[in-house]
Formats: sequence, C-alpha cells, structure tokens
Amino acid sequence: MSFVRRSWRYLGFSVIAIFVVLSLAFVALSLALRGSLPAIEGEISIAGLKAPVSIERDLHGRPRITAGNWSDLARTLGYLHAQERFFQMDMARRAAAGELAELLGEGPVPLDKSRRRHRLRDLAVARLKTLEPSERRLIESYTAGVNAGLAQLRARPFEYLLLNAHPREWQPEDLLLVVYAMFFQLTDELASRDGMLTALRDVYPAPYFAFLTQDGTPWDAPVVGEARSPLPVPGADVYTLPPAQPEKTASVADRSEQGHDMVPGSNNWALHGSRTESGVAILANDMHLGHGLPNVWYQARLVIRGSADDVPAIDVTGVTLPGTFGVIVGSNRNVAWGFTNSYGDWSDLVIIEVDPEDASRYRVGDGYEAFTTYEQSIPVKGGDAEPVSFQWTRWGPVIGEDHEGRLLALKWLAHEPEAVNSGIIDLAGAKDVVSALEIANGIGAPPQNFVVADRKGNIGWTILGRVPRRAGYDSRYASSWADPGVGWQGWYEAREYPRIFNPPGGQIWTANARVVDAEGLRFLGDGGYDLGARAAQIRDSLTAMESANEADMLWLQLDDRALFLERWQKLLLELLDDESLEGQPGRSELRAAIADWHPRASVDSAGFRLVRAWRVFLFDEVFEELTTEAREAAPSTSIYSSQWEGALWTLLEQQPAHLLPTRYESWRDWMLDVVDDTVDYYQERYSGGLADRVWGERNRVRVAHPLSQFVPGLGQLVNMPALALPGDNNMPRVQAPGFGASQRLGVSPGREEEGYLHMPGGQSGHPLSPYYGSQHNSWAKGEPLSFLPGPPRYQLRLVPAP
Repeated sequence: MSFVRRSWRYLGFSVIAIFVVLSLAFVALSLALRGSLPAIEGEISIAGLKAPVSIERDLHGRPRITAGNWSDLARTLGYLHAQERFFQMDMARRAAAGELAELLGEGPVPLDKSRRRHRLRDLAVARLKTLEPSERRLIESYTAGVNAGLAQLRARPFEYLLLNAHPREWQPEDLLLVVYAMFFQLTDELASRDGMLTALRDVYPAPYFAFLTQDGTPWDAPVVGEARSPLPVPGADVYTLPPAQPEKTASVADRSEQGHDMVPGSNNWALHGSRTESGVAILANDMHLGHGLPNVWYQARLVIRGSADDVPAIDVTGVTLPGTFGVIVGSNRNVAWGFTNSYGDWSDLVIIEVDPEDASRYRVGDGYEAFTTYEQSIPVKGGDAEPVSFQWTRWGPVIGEDHEGRLLALKWLAHEPEAVNSGIIDLAGAKDVVSALEIANGIGAPPQNFVVADRKGNIGWTILGRVPRRAGYDSRYASSWADPGVGWQGWYEAREYPRIFNPPGGQIWTANARVVDAEGLRFLGDGGYDLGARAAQIRDSLTAMESANEADMLWLQLDDRALFLERWQKLLLELLDDESLEGQPGRSELRAAIADWHPRASVDSAGFRLVRAWRVFLFDEVFEELTTEAREAAPSTSIYSSQWEGALWTLLEQQPAHLLPTRYESWRDWMLDVVDDTVDYYQERYSGGLADRVWGERNRVRVAHPLSQFVPGLGQLVNMPALALPGDNNMPRVQAPGFGASQRLGVSPGREEEGYLHMPGGQSGHPLSPYYGSQHNSWAKGEPLSFLPGPPRYQLRLVPAP
C-alpha cells in the first residue's frame, strides 16, 4: 500500500510539474507574442528626426502622422510599417529577389530560382545609385525608420518566433524590391502573351488566326473609341477542325468552375462636378488583388505642417504600401486619384540568333556578342544551398526556347532603371488634374490607368508609369532584335502620353478593359486586357446617375447584377426545350433551378451559379477543341484570350459544321452534352439537388495569413472566418474565394470628411492587436468607414534622440 501511495504522490507531483511547466511556457509565449505588439502611446526617441512627430490612432488603428518635413514623415511611416507589418515587407522583398527559401525552407526554391534570373536585387542596388540625391535621402530616412521600428519592438515579430528565425535589417534597395514585387503581380513577366500569339500565328491560316485573336467584342466600353464588331467565322476553305479523338479533351473530373476570367485588376471612375450633388468632382476606386492577412495596404493620413522655410503644407490620406513611402491612392484636399491595372504590353520576347560556330555568342548587328553568365547560390533554411546559373543578353535574361526551338530572351519593363522610382510622393502636392496627370506620367511603377478628380470639378485620365518607345518590329510576336534600330528606343515624354480631360458626358471609367483606341491603343499595346462587360456595366450605371454622391459610389462598387450572363441564361432555357428534356431528369432539374433566377451573383442564388458553370465549361471545351493544333505545337504555352467571348457567341449563332468535333452531329448536341457535364459535375461532388448549389456555397471567401498553411492549427487563431460573399467577375463587385477588392474608397477632394474607405482585415499584422481584423466585417458587408481617420484613441509622440 505504501508503494501505491508513493506512486500516486509521485504522479501528483508530476502532473503539477507538467502543469507548471506548460503554464510557464504559455506565459512566456504570451509575453513573447505581446512583446512584438507596436507601441501606440507615450513618447519615444528616434535618431535622425529633425523635429517631434505626432501619431494619432483612431478606433481602427488608422494613424494621422503630423510632421514638419518629408524626411521626418518618411522616417515615421517606416517606423509604423515595421512595427505593424515587417513580415509582410520582408516577404515582398524576398519574393522579388528570390530569397524566400532562406526563411521558409526548400518549398519556395523553384520560385526563388525563377526570380533570381531577373537579378532584381542587383538592379535595385544599381538603380538606387542613379536616383536624385533628394530621392535617395528620403529612401534612407524611410529605411532608418523601418530599422528603428523593428529594433524598438520588445520581441521579434511573431512570424519569426514560429519560424525560429530572426528578421534581417531593411536596406534602402529593399524599397525598390517591394515595387518590383508589384511588377510580378501586374505585368506579364515572361511575355507569355507574345508566346501565345506567335504560336497561333505560326500554326493557323491568317483569317482563322484573326478570328481567334480579335482584340475586342461588342461588350467593349472604351472612354475613347467604339466597341468592336465581331469577325465572321472563317469558311471551311480557310480552316477545318481536324478529326478529334473520340474522347473529350477534358473529363468532368478535370473541370473547374473558376474558368479563366478572373484577372488581377480593379475599378475606378470619376464624375465631373456638374454630375455630382456637391458640385465637386468625385472619385471611386477599388483595387482587386489576392486576399491575405495582413491586407496589401496600410491606411494613413500624412500631414506636413507648412513653415516659413518653404516647406509646403501637405494633407494627404489614403492607402500606403508597406515597404514604400507615400500614399498610393487617396486624396490630398485638392485632387483625388485611383488606379486600375492597364494591361498594356510591357514585355517582349526577343529571338536570339546564336552564332552557328560558337554557341557562347549571339548576333548583334554585323557582329556577335558573348552571353553573360551569372552564377548564384540560394540559401535554403534547413538544407543545402541551391546553385543557380543563368545567362543574360543585352536585352535581358535567356528564358528558354519557343515552339520552333529558337532561343528566347526577355525584354521586361521592370529590368529598366527608369521603370522604378519613388515619384508617387509627388502626388501629395498636386494642385489640380493637369498637374496630377503630368506627375503620373513620370512615376516609376507598373503602368496603371490613372484616374483623377479635383476640387474645381475637373476629371482626367492618363497612364501612370514609364512607357518604352518601340521601333522596327511588331511587339505582339517574338522577334529578332539583332539589326540596328530594332527594339526599345528610349522613353515617351510626358507630353506624348494619351490623356483625357473633362470628356463629354462628364464621366471617366476604367476596369482593366480597353480605355482608348487608335493612337492611344498603339501607345499602350495589348497585354491581354479584360473583357469589357464590367466596364460597360460601370459606364451605364454612371450614365444613369443624377446628382451623384458618395453613397452612389459605394452602391456601384457593390453592384453584383449578372447582366453579362442574362443572354446565357436565355440561351440555356431555349436549349432545354421539351425535346431535350424528354427522359432526362438531370436536365429537367437544371432547367427548374435556372428558370426563375434573379440575375445577381447573390449568395443564395443557385440559378446564377449553374448558368455560370455551364458557360464556363462550354467556353473551355470549345476553345480547347478550336486551338488543339496550337496546344500540341506549343505544349508549354498557355493558350487563352479574354476576348474569346465574342468569338464564342458568333460560333453559337452561326454553328459552322467545319468547326464541330466529329463526335457531335450538331452544335446543339455539343451544348447539350456540356449541360449533362454540368449536371454530372455537381452530382459527383455534392449531395442534394441542383437547387441547393447556391453561389455562396462556392464563393466562400477565405482571408488567411500566409503562414497558416504551413503551421498546423495556426489558421484557427490568425485567419478571418470564411464568409459566403456576393460578387464575381464581369460585374463591378469582383469577388472570388481568394481574390477581390483590396480596398474601396469614394471621395471628393476637399470633402474628405464625407468620403469612405475600408479594406479586408485591418491595419495591424499582429493577431493580438485589436486592429488586426477590425475592418473586416465592414468590408465584407459593404458598410462605409470614414475616409479620414476618426477621433484619436491613442497618441504616440516621436522625438529626436538627444
């Protein structure tokens, strides 16, 4: 018995000891996590400040920063970015430079290798040396602020605790790397569209190639120019579909509801003062990007007190990009501006003419030039370093071979020194539309549709970013640049950029589709801009507005009407007639589910989801068949066009027998077969009937921290709850499970107090912060939050170090 008593006593001591150890571990972890929370009140000394700086945070942690000069403002914004968002900044610079594996292990090695060939860290260091001294000084001030903010955290950011790693100090060139990271998101870094068009041109007869590569549709809604009329289907004497395999190119198991239509983009528009309730021009902007925590943007109001030392007063509010300084989109009391991705042609494929006698050289003019070889080593956490070697030409890196075995180099805008700078800060001082347009043309960033409004009622559009001057070749296709005078020949000057100022009708709108025509379109090129359906819906809604105000802007941003799919629903109902339904219970069930649909991408609509899926499946299958020969000739090339909607509708109207797969007797049979595929798709994946397949079941939005996919159980602590949300592509409210509006704003310059601004997640990147997800519900529900930061809840004062 004494043995038993001793055993129970020892067991009790052990349980207590384990409990104490776990409790201490929990306390230590909790203290460590809380130690990386930012300072939000009190007074802190910062080296390098010229004068005290005030930081007032509102209910959502949105700061108003008041400084005496740009240097102190940049230093303070760097301090806040580091304290709230350093891991996000670190990931951005590492993604651009190909340095993720050093922090995350072997998983990102393939991505790092692909990024290393761009040599962006080397280019950033070189570019930094060529910037104006005043610009370099501001970058250095921002960098010093970042490192001060990081150093003053009582513990390293929580992500580094989980990764058992330590953050690396910020360097001045890292700011440029964050800008380069946006080039990867917003431009075609491999000129893949050029590869696709070259393959299609080389495989098909010219009339059939032209039919497949139409640059617009009747859905077009340019601000300047007209919609495109569809081309007729080429006859059988031009091209006939070759005999197909008995099986389909894709089975039901291979289908995806997503389709190819979701492209990184945005909406923005402006109404002239004559069209608004206040008489002041109004601007709205929602930029569409991949969702994540923290959000891409960090909101801030930046104020510079005017002085007798010729320091102009600045008061600018909007969203900033952690890792850079300046307001990206926002309003400065005089002008308000916003972006959408331009989808111009910002990269080219260059055919390399290798010396037939010496493969280490390539032709340039009448002679030959040696390839430059770079060898690097990629550090890998927990593993051996990965060596990587790549070649460069005078035009850019060698990226592989085309479908005919020709060696290719890449000419990409991001490789050019002039393509990046920090000129975005100059918009903070713009006084009117005209000056803002001039500033925008000189900013170094991925080229964007820049829409601007001023307090005098004016509105305008131009391209923000540098645009190369091309000569001697057709930029749509891979071309040799070996001969003199062929290639990029400098840069367009601001006076040569296309601009729109106070157009008739008093409205400007862009939505990643074609904005201009003729000379303007030749200036931009076609980088695969979006179908015009979303732009058309925005245009028509704006046209119908009278005495518009901020509430009207938000209504339009939340517009989930499925106008684009109305004709597809009608076509599907006509197809599912009595003859097609006989003995087909699945088809009958589908018809019943779509018959009384409400044409909206609402979470409770089964009709919308089913019509959409049928159209996506038909679209994919038709063009897989119609481009089979090109896919076989260039298997590594993505073959897709956002303008195929026009060609598809023409095919369904004309139903050409020579473009019908041999396994079908008619186009009607083909369409009905896709109907059956649609029914099978849902029956194989879900229980319950088709009427239960509502849009919200699929469109469940998951906004997650990037580490939650690597650390078991972390997602429950740091991710936002999954929400069924309305919206889709081809309508103003763009929304997918991992993609959508990264912010929404509507504002009239000079009336910022009446404006709104919200975003998914919140200001902070720390899950223990009250600001981590404080805006998320407002964003999800489409509820406005004030454009300006609200009344201060906390005040932090930064003072110069003694």
